[in-house]
Amino acid sequence: SIIKKQRQELQLLIAELKERDRELNDMVAVHQRHIQAWEGDRHKILTLAERCSLLTSELNDKNAIIKSLTKRLKFLESQQNDSQATLENTQQKFKELTQKVTDSSVHCQALEEKNQDLHCSVLELSVKTGQLQAREQELLTMLRLKDNALIETTDHINEFTCKLKKLESALRAVKSEDFCLNKEQKELKLTLKELMLQTNKLKDVLSEKMEENSKQHEEILHLKHENGCLKSELALAVEKAERKDELYQFAKSKQARIEKELSSLRQV
Repeated sequence: SIIKKQRQELQLLIAELKERDRELNDMVAVHQRHIQAWEGDRHKILTLAERCSLLTSELNDKNAIIKSLTKRLKFLESQQNDSQATLENTQQKFKELTQKVTDSSVHCQALEEKNQDLHCSVLELSVKTGQLQAREQELLTMLRLKDNALIETTDHINEFTCKLKKLESALRAVKSEDFCLNKEQKELKLTLKELMLQTNKLKDVLSEKMEENSKQHEEILHLKHENGCLKSELALAVEKAERKDELYQFAKSKQARIEKELSSLRQV
């Protein structure tokens, strides 16, 4: 009975040992799976660490690029604002220049009207001079017939002839002045045409400046130079117009003086 009990205990111990062995085998298998999983996780962590370092370096490079691009963008924005301000100033100057060209056109038209009136006056003087020359021939004929009897009349006729010569010289001076006025008028017309052409060029340049922002700075400098030239040309045109007015007043005074002399000659 003792041996049976011992056998039963041994069997129970063997069964328990087998169960413990299975449990140990299961634990070993689980431990091996855990080790394999840990190895896999460790490999993944190393791979992720390398990738993270690469991404960090790329991120630093991109941050540097972004900073440089931000600085460049701020510089371009400031340059764009300066170009816009310069463009607005140029447009304002262009409006003022257009107004000046319009005023010059009106003044030139007034000068043309004055020149036309002066030309009509010159034609009237030419007609009067022809009449006076015809009258002179008649008087010379009468003087030839009455040469011996009218010595005093001969003296008056000589004086009249001198006055006629003076009138002819004055008429030539008036004609030369009229020619100069016509020449200056043509020059003013040519200058006005050039100003209109340059104004159209300025309009084209402004339209191109609105389309091409990359070339704004050089074109604005070019426009400033052309504006200076136009201002100088406008100043010259105004000066010529003032000279023309002075010549017109001088011719008008000469015309009045010639008319007075003609009236005195008619009375004689």
